[in-house]
Amino acid sequence: MSADRKLFTLVAMLIGISVVLSYTLTSYTVLLFGVNEFHFVIRQSIFALLGMIIIFTLSQLDPDKWLKPIGFTLFIGSLLLMIAMPFMPESFVSEVGGAKRWIKIAGFSLAPVEFFKVGFVYFLAWSFSRKLGHHHGIGLIGEFKRFLPYGVVFVGAMFIIAFLQKDLGQVVVLGATLLFMLIFAGSSFRFFLTVLGGIFTAIVIFILTAEHRILRIRSWWSIAQNSVLDLLPAFIADKLRVPVEVEPYQIGNSLNAIHNGGFFGTGLGNGTFKLGFLSEVHTDFVLAGLSEEFGFVGLFVVVLIFMWMLQRIFKIANRVEDTSLYLFSIGIGLIFTFSFLVNAYGISGITPIKGISVPFLSYGGSAMLGASFGVGMVLMASKKAKMD
Repeated sequence: MSADRKLFTLVAMLIGISVVLSYTLTSYTVLLFGVNEFHFVIRQSIFALLGMIIIFTLSQLDPDKWLKPIGFTLFIGSLLLMIAMPFMPESFVSEVGGAKRWIKIAGFSLAPVEFFKVGFVYFLAWSFSRKLGHHHGIGLIGEFKRFLPYGVVFVGAMFIIAFLQKDLGQVVVLGATLLFMLIFAGSSFRFFLTVLGGIFTAIVIFILTAEHRILRIRSWWSIAQNSVLDLLPAFIADKLRVPVEVEPYQIGNSLNAIHNGGFFGTGLGNGTFKLGFLSEVHTDFVLAGLSEEFGFVGLFVVVLIFMWMLQRIFKIANRVEDTSLYLFSIGIGLIFTFSFLVNAYGISGITPIKGISVPFLSYGGSAMLGASFGVGMVLMASKKAKMD
């Protein structure tokens, strides 16, 4: 049975759009860094081509033979790299803001966490399919005992990603994915709520123990507070209100870029907020740049393609009989979903900005290749699904 062609086509469309955006949204960035005007589009094109090769190659493989070794290689290999990165010399690891997230390879920088996410999802899917299932009669304590090994792995990953790499956004995405995979694997809703409370508490601790995260929360709240506090009594609102100590210019300019695009957009290459108002708009703020130049219509089309891609992934999950393939496909779909939502909510001011890229759309080789491995492995699994 062949792999799902519709999913392959939809992903190819998103990758093609990312190449266009990496050119039209970088007109100021190339001047800022003093590079050739085609610098970013060439690099993105290289990773787009590599991504398509990875997706196509994986889609041709036998899932019974290749899915497990590839999944565990991504999980164990990237985990070991993230553990070793703090001890590597600067000639091998790029350090930004005191965090070592990227490994330098032949003039490019790769972030192991992007590959770890795919490997982590496979590890959960493989293990959940073997050890989880019905929860009747075992009680909440029994479910906790069954979940303990996964909790230890997740806490270890949280420490590495949130503390050593200072990347709380990835922890939020991985935590949300873990929670929902538990539900699909057969855990009780009561256990789901208990773990949700634990993860939420851990995230609050991570925020309170890092000054830059507290400042980011205060910056976001200063722009979002009026719409919330107006609904509360004055004596409560006054206690929750904070002064605008740090101007949230990124969120403000992001909202202005979206507003400036209107219904049909300013046109390809005619956006103005990419000209220094939004720093590196082609990465974390790609949806704002897209909205300005292509308007609501362009954004709607891209979101439609993205949602169609998710629908195909979840349909594959629903059509496979193997539990591990079912959970893995759901996990990859959840990773993409939460990454998109965290980014979209951040650039629109609904939540604080987390620095999460949009799968297949944001500029960046690591995110592109990591997502390509995820989709390629889902396409591999689709060969065992009864698709129409």
